[in-house]
Amino acid sequence: SSLQNSAQLTHHLGADARCILELRGKVKKALEKGTIATNITLNDMVCFAVIKALKKYPNVNTHFLGETKRYFNKVHLALAVDTDRGLMVPVVRNADDLSIIGLSNKLKEIAEACRKGNIDPDILSSEAGTFTVSNLGNYGVEMFTPVINLPQSGILGVNTIVPRPKDLGNGVYAFVPFIGLSLTYDHRSLDG
Repeated sequence: SSLQNSAQLTHHLGADARCILELRGKVKKALEKGTIATNITLNDMVCFAVIKALKKYPNVNTHFLGETKRYFNKVHLALAVDTDRGLMVPVVRNADDLSIIGLSNKLKEIAEACRKGNIDPDILSSEAGTFTVSNLGNYGVEMFTPVINLPQSGILGVNTIVPRPKDLGNGVYAFVPFIGLSLTYDHRSLDG
């Protein structure tokens, strides 16, 4: 239905992942030392960055409703979760009010509720979310085309991290880690 009732297209790109991997390493060390109690994952960091980007680009944090567009002041972030019963997409309401630790805890909480089968059905509605993140990086997927949860205007697919050549300047090239990102959006709502 989503593909038949929208004009979806996907842009695939890679982002230098050196900084996010370094930050993840610091989180692991802080967790081992007991400085923090939450295991902040790469996906948590990507979701946190997505929230910041949606605040900066409010045209993406929208619902497209036929000929009209509904803008949201708050970010209600949906996260695709694989369960034994199939894919579920719960929503963290007001995700932009959370710290990175608060977001990480909330994402883990809703994912676990989905897996246990005791998730609130109200937060599973595609209308409840303003934007969705789907991460297939743990499965080694380098690129995919995520499908929009209508009436949302977009969805971000997060892919695995792979080494790619990069020009470091002065004729020096090296392989650096790149994280793949696949942004699908409804062209009726957002101009490419």
